[in-house]
Parts: sequence; structure tokens; C-alpha cells
Amino acid sequence: MSLESVLPTWTFPGTQLAKPGVAAIGARAITRRFPGVVANDKVTFDVMPGEVHALLGENGSGKTTLCKILTGLYRPDEGGVVIDGEPVHFSSPRDAYQAGVFMVQQHFSLVERLTVAENVVLGWSRQREFFCRRKEIEAEVAATSAEFHMAVDPTAYIWQLSVGERQRVEILKALYRGARILILDEPTTVLTPVECEHLFTSLRQMASAGASVIFISHKLREVLAVCDRVTVLRKGRTVGSVDVREDSAEPRMLARMMVGRDITLTKKPPSPISSKAEVALRVNNISVTNNFGHVSVRELSLEISQGEILGLAGVAGNGQRELAEAITGLRSRTGGTIVVGARTLRNGQPRSAIEAGVAYVPEDRMGTGLVPTLKVTDNVALKAFRSPDLSWGPIIRSKSVLNRTRELLDRFDVRGTPENFVRQLSGGNAQKVLLAREMSCGPKVLVVAALTRGLDVSAMESVRALLLKAASEGVGVLLISEDLDEVLDLADRVAVIYAGQIMGVVDPNDADREHIGLMMAGMGAGA
Repeated sequence: MSLESVLPTWTFPGTQLAKPGVAAIGARAITRRFPGVVANDKVTFDVMPGEVHALLGENGSGKTTLCKILTGLYRPDEGGVVIDGEPVHFSSPRDAYQAGVFMVQQHFSLVERLTVAENVVLGWSRQREFFCRRKEIEAEVAATSAEFHMAVDPTAYIWQLSVGERQRVEILKALYRGARILILDEPTTVLTPVECEHLFTSLRQMASAGASVIFISHKLREVLAVCDRVTVLRKGRTVGSVDVREDSAEPRMLARMMVGRDITLTKKPPSPISSKAEVALRVNNISVTNNFGHVSVRELSLEISQGEILGLAGVAGNGQRELAEAITGLRSRTGGTIVVGARTLRNGQPRSAIEAGVAYVPEDRMGTGLVPTLKVTDNVALKAFRSPDLSWGPIIRSKSVLNRTRELLDRFDVRGTPENFVRQLSGGNAQKVLLAREMSCGPKVLVVAALTRGLDVSAMESVRALLLKAASEGVGVLLISEDLDEVLDLADRVAVIYAGQIMGVVDPNDADREHIGLMMAGMGAGA
């Protein structure tokens, strides 16, 4: 069997059957209802062969439901899906796979202890075979990888790969299995700027080979950089489609279509921190191990002044989580000291950090930061229940907690009620509940990870403003983010972390994005 005979994805032969001007995939007046909610309301859009098409909308606009219908996970209540102009009825994801429709989720589904090639073919076979043709499969994966310039070693184990390489494996899985319509959900969230450029090159090459790509993202600049057309959803309905090049599309216009009003993402104005400002947080030569006993933070030091936002930029998995947990007392350090104001924190003692004035907004807002199965009132009381205003000894003053919750929901503009379970809130409102709880405790230091991950532009606008307000009130902020745009917009200084060490600290007003990207990959150093 020749190698070419088992690699149909390179030329995307299904596109050769499509009639000129006929959509590779489309939605026809799709409606999908859930109890009390119309997730999709007569949604219609087309994606042409060889096109990179963006799907935009706020959280709750119906994007996820629509994509689950396109990939066979849900069935529409009304309307339907067309492939190459012909109606199709997907009863399961397998039907969508057989039609060449694949989706790469934001959270990867890879088995870390298997190799790249093993993950690519896991659960999939073109022929019913008892034995796995390991060498042939590795050659096939390597050839597909080379064709689309997504360099990855097919014999490497997943645990050995960076986040960007893991994403390539997810895309290779789809290409190897015959994808000609590829849906990517927030594909650049965990990538460095250099990795983003490589991904965009690969997507354009797929499109030039005849594939169709649906690109879901909240990063409007990236959408305009890589996509041919954009379809915007709002409240489950199609607002309209825009040709990126012919319709003079720009971020403000797309944001207005998504939200229905003008959106301006707040940026921190240049404001040099006074040399007289007191140090809010001092981290001295700390080392921290991860859950596997490996050193993930090695002799790291940093300082944050009162009212300063220090951005910590880096690719996920380079010690950011361990550093944040060491500062907040959730993880013991193996060396060094942490000082808040004039108070040295006890090692591995969350209460010591809380009493010193450390607040924490973790990246896992629904797992670590909040308890989704509890009500908003209970989540608000989690850190302040010892306050005499909210408790009398072991007894919680329920009415006081309720009043405090109402006041915080109003002050932080949370769309929800105290009686709502947190799991019922949108991502943006859940994040604002978390910020409300942490910021209302009068912190001296605020550690924030992935501030706006997964949020739409409207929610981004709100939580950015809250963070800047905290800094203006004198709180020292450690902003941990993989979104370089966010760090450059909000931080007074940017520290780049790689392999648990600070590669350098740069001024965001004079920052060279390419240089920062190299530092994030461990290939440069800054002053």
C-alpha cells in the first residue's frame, strides 16, 4: 500500500465534488431549544470550500450549540445542515466524521502516556485491522505534519510536548482522519505569538488545499488577520456576515455587531510607579515543586509596588500555577521567602496569606475559585465567614450575608441573584462574582490568573475595568496570563517566565512582541 493512497486529506477530495459557488457546509434556519432558552433561533450561514470563516458572538450567543449541531452532538429542532449543498442528517458525531466534519475543542483530549502517532489513530482505523502498523502510521503522521508545516515528532510522548505542539496533534488527528471541514474552538488561547503565526500559516495552507475552516475566537485582531469572512451571532440569531477584505472590517465594528453597542477595551495609561511607592509583594528566591515532585519554580524573585500591575507572560506549564499557589499559601515552597508589606508569610498556610491581605483569582474559576454547586451567597461568604459582621461564633448571620451579596452584585454589575447557583451564571458573571469576593476583602496584593480567558468582549471590558480600579486604589497586582495582548494592555511592567524562571522584565510601552515571544519560548533574555 503506497503512502499516498492512505492520505486523502492532503487534497481534500470531497471538495472536488462540490459545485462551484456551493457551500462546503451550511446552516439552514437552524433552531434549537432548551428548557426556557432558545439557543439558536433560525440561524443561517455558509462556509465555502477553501475559506477560513470566523464565528463570533458573546458567551451565550449560540456558537457552541450551533457547532454541536454541525458535528452531530445535537440535533436541531427546526432547520438543518447542508454539506456540498445537500441536506444531511447527523445522528451522531460518527456521521459528521464520515462527512469530513471535525472539531478541535479548546480543551485537548490527548492521552499523555501515548505517543503522537498513537493518539492520532486512537479509536480510528481506515481498515479493520487487528495489528497496528506502527511504522507506517508514524510515516503517515510525519508526512501529514510536514505537508501542513505543523512540526511534531510522531514518536514523541504527549507529556513531552509543549502546549502548542499538543494543539498541532489535535489538528493532525482531524487531518489524518479525513477532515475537510475543521472547526477550531479558541485555538490561540494557550499559544505564544510565534506559535499563533505558525497556526495561521497552516490554516491558510489548508484553505488553499480546499479545506474549510470555522474559526471561533474572542480575539478580533486574530480573526481579521486569518479569516476571509465573519458571521456574528447575538442572542441566538444571525446578525450578519462580513467579508473581511471587501467590507473594511475592523475590531470596533465587529464588537458592535456582537454586543449591539460600542465596546472599548480599557488599557492602563502609562503611569510610572513612584520610587517612593512601598513594596506590596516581595518574592525572594523561592523554589516550588509540582504535583509530580519536579521543580517547576526555581529560585524565582520578583517585586510588586503598591498600585502596580506586574504582568507575568508565559506559555502554560512554565510554573505560573505553582508560583501563584505558593504566594497564596495553597502550595508549600522548598526554599525562599514571600513578604507582603512587612509581613513574612508562613509556608504553605493559606490563612497566613489571607490575613496578610493576599487575594487570589485562579485560572480554574469553577474548580478552585468558586463552588458551582453552591449559591452565590455561599460563595461570597467563603472567605469572609469569620468576620463579626457575617457570623456570631460558629453561626452564620444569613441575613447579613444576603445583604452583603446583594451589595456586591450591584457594585460589580453581576447579572444574577444571590439565590442563583454559580453554575447557572455565564463565564463573565462568574468571574465578576469571584473578583467581587476577593476585592471586597480589602487586599494588599491581588494574584489574578487568566483574567479574561473564555470571556466575550463585553465581559472583558467589565473585568478589565475592575482590575484597573483595584490598582488605582493601591493594590499590588500580579497578572498571570498567556494572552500577550492583555498583558501589554494592562501591565506597568511585564516579566516573562520560562521553565520556572524569569527570563527578563520589559516595559510594555516599548515592548517588542517578537522578542517577548522568543523569551516565552526560552530563546531570549531581556533586561
